[in-house]
Amino acid sequence: MILDVSQVKALAVTLNAASFTATGKAIAVTERGAMNVKKGAQALAPKGPHTPAYAASISYDMRYTPGSITAEIGPDKDRPQGALGNIFEYGTGDPPRAPIPHLGPALEAEADNFAEHIGNIADGIL
Repeated sequence: MILDVSQVKALAVTLNAASFTATGKAIAVTERGAMNVKKGAQALAPKGPHTPAYAASISYDMRYTPGSITAEIGPDKDRPQGALGNIFEYGTGDPPRAPIPHLGPALEAEADNFAEHIGNIADGIL
C-alpha cells in the first residue's frame, strides 16, 4: 500500500507559516493595547502639586515566551513617585484616602478593542 501524504505536508507548512504570521500580529496588537492602556492611565492619573511625576512613572513592559505574549502595565517603582501607584489606585485606610482609579479604568476601556483585534487575527488564519 502506498500512502500519499503530500497534502498533509503542504497543510503542515501552511499552518506553520500562519502561526508565525499570527504571532507577529498578536505581538503588534498586544503592544498597541499596552500603549493605549498606559496613555489612558496617564490621562486619568492624579495630577497636582504633590504628584508632579506620578503619571510619567506609568509604563509598560512586554514579554515574549514560546506560546505567550504578555504586557505588564503600571507605575514603575524605580521612577519618581512610581511607588505611590497602589495608594492612588486603591486608597488607604489609615489615614483614610479615597482611591483614584486610573489603571483599572484604562484597562477596562481598552479590553473590547483588544479582544476585537485578537479575534480578527484568529478569524484571518482559520
